[in-house]
Amino acid sequence: MIVTLIVICEVGFWVLLAGGLALRYPAKMPKAGLAVLLCEPLLEVVLLVVTAVDLKNGAEPDWMHGLAAVYIGFTVALGHRTVRWADARFAHRFAGGPPPVKPPKYGAARAVWEWQTAARWTLASVIAIGLLQAAVWYVGGDGDVGSLRAWQSRMVFLIGINVVIAGSYTVFPKRGPGRGSVGRG
Repeated sequence: MIVTLIVICEVGFWVLLAGGLALRYPAKMPKAGLAVLLCEPLLEVVLLVVTAVDLKNGAEPDWMHGLAAVYIGFTVALGHRTVRWADARFAHRFAGGPPPVKPPKYGAARAVWEWQTAARWTLASVIAIGLLQAAVWYVGGDGDVGSLRAWQSRMVFLIGINVVIAGSYTVFPKRGPGRGSVGRG
């Protein structure tokens, strides 16, 4: 049931996003579009409540409950950026807005962009870890919380991966074409 609800929330997110942006730009109803977009956080609230009720009713915590916490964490931390990304493209396509800004490709600017991305993924992971810990406390000592702890470990690993990627762009910055390429002589 929890996995089905996660899928419904993900599909709902994209349906609300497309509907809100379609109202905002092609239909030229920006207030109605904004109202639809503001409904998106309700999906996470529903998922959180259903997961808590499921655990409260005696369900043994398993990977599905952990996945729900991770999904909520990622949607909270990355959802706004996804909406902004889609909004920029809709504005350009349907309202004559400027072309969407592309991330920098080279040098320090790219390293900064990678650190900002790592910060967002770290925030998502920290939120998920917090929700997972709340679930561990909620279940108490009576339940097997090993699957929830495993999700926490995965989130710490994800933080590490993001820091390594961002760090690699700092230590080994990608150089632009024709700027000090190795092997040319």
